[in-house]
Amino acid sequence: MRRLRAEGLYGPRFRDVLPGLAGAVLVVCSTVAGLAAGYRAVGILAPVGGVALLALVVATEIRRRRPGARRRRGYYTADELHELDIQGLALAVARMLRRDGWRVRLLPAPDRPRLSARDADGRRLDVAFRPVAEPLPDEDLPAPHSTRGNAEPDLRLVVHRGTFRARDVRWARRQGKTWLLDGSALGRWAKGVRLDDILSPGL
Repeated sequence: MRRLRAEGLYGPRFRDVLPGLAGAVLVVCSTVAGLAAGYRAVGILAPVGGVALLALVVATEIRRRRPGARRRRGYYTADELHELDIQGLALAVARMLRRDGWRVRLLPAPDRPRLSARDADGRRLDVAFRPVAEPLPDEDLPAPHSTRGNAEPDLRLVVHRGTFRARDVRWARRQGKTWLLDGSALGRWAKGVRLDDILSPGL
């Protein structure tokens, strides 16, 4: 048995599951005690109302955890990001920006999607997408699209599901106000970490 546990082929020990089991028992007992107290206080309406409320909470949580609803709120798994094409990735990034409080619009581009975003503080963000395994063309950022009042964006973001090389990092530093978001950072963002926290102190 010890050998099987060491090889990860045997289940957890009782002491490993004890905290979770104790928490589940505590929740169940507290719920039953609350329903019993409510029944003694106001009659049958208390347990019926409690069960109905519990069913509503469970149904709402199930709907929130459905993949489609979760993605619409701007939360993605690593596998979901990997399966997206470049247009789907742009949609995912737009949803994540909206989740973080940015107003986003899609910019027309002949070769690949571009995003323009603005947050509540008025900061402007221009987002470009780099397909996996494709080098930055001539190490040059695509020409920025004009924004309202022809103002330059405060930050340019290049999104890539792969890994940037050292030459890419040097290129971004020369460009100024340009940040590279690789696959690892994109995965953290998709799980719920705010973009400001990922790029801090760049934003």
